[in-house]
Amino acid sequence: MNKDKLFEKLPMEGVKNIIVIASGKGGVGKSTVAANLAIALARNGLNAALVDADIFGPSIPRMFGIEDVKPDISALGDKEIFFPIKKYGVSIISIGFFIANNQSLIWRGPLAGKAITQLFEDTQWGEIDYMIIDFPPGTSDIQLTTTQKLNLTGALIVTTPQGLSLNDARKAASMFTNPDLNVPILGVIENMSWFTPEKHPDEIYYIFGKGGGLKLAKEFNTMLLGQVPLVLEVGEAAEKGLSVFSQKNKAVVKAFEDIAEQILTKTE
Repeated sequence: MNKDKLFEKLPMEGVKNIIVIASGKGGVGKSTVAANLAIALARNGLNAALVDADIFGPSIPRMFGIEDVKPDISALGDKEIFFPIKKYGVSIISIGFFIANNQSLIWRGPLAGKAITQLFEDTQWGEIDYMIIDFPPGTSDIQLTTTQKLNLTGALIVTTPQGLSLNDARKAASMFTNPDLNVPILGVIENMSWFTPEKHPDEIYYIFGKGGGLKLAKEFNTMLLGQVPLVLEVGEAAEKGLSVFSQKNKAVVKAFEDIAEQILTKTE
C-alpha cells in the first residue's frame, strides 16, 4: 500500500475539535468519563459528538440507554451513510449499534482499523464543536489507526490513583508522545479519587491511594484536569442509561463541569 495513502487524513468537515479519551487498562471508568464529558460540553451549549471506538467492548449504547436503538442509514451511490443517535444533546455513534448485544467481534487488527475508520468517514456529523472518542483500553491498532487518520486536538488520559493503574496509563500516554504520532496530552483525569459514604458526607476515604493522577500529569508535563470521586449511584445511573448530571451527588457533577471548563479554556 502507498505510504502517503496510509497516513492520509480523513477530512472530517465541520468537526472543529477531536479529543481522544485513553487509558492503559480497563475498569478505570474511561467510558464513564468520555460519556459525561461529552454531555458536559453539550450542556455548555456546544455541538458535541461521542464516538464509541471500543469496538471489542462497546459500552456507550448501554450507558445512554439506547442499546435497542438503531441509527438511520441512507444509501449514497454504493456507500452507506450513518446518522448519529442524539441523546442528552450528544450525537452518538458506536459499533454496538450494528451488532447484537450478545455478539462478540473477532477481528484481526486491519479489519478492526477499517471498521473504526468507516465509523468516522461514513457518518453524517454536521457541525460539531467537540468530538469525544472513547478508545479501547491499551495501545492497539484502533488507537494507532485513529491517531494516524484524524487531526486530533489532543488526548486525555484516565487513571485511578493506584500504582498498577498508573503503570498502564503511563504506557497509553507514551504512545501519544511518540515522535511519529506527537499528539498533545491535554491533561490527566483521575477517576475514583476518593469515596464518601452517602450517610456520612463529611468523611473521605482514599481507598485506591492518593496523588497518582497528579504524579502522572507531572511526568508528562501536563495538567491534572480533575478528580472524580467514587460514587455508587453514578455506576447505577450508567446501568439505567442516566446521565451523571441527574444525580444528587453534586461533587461528581461539579467535577465534570470543571473538567469541561478547563478543556474549553485549553482548546479555545
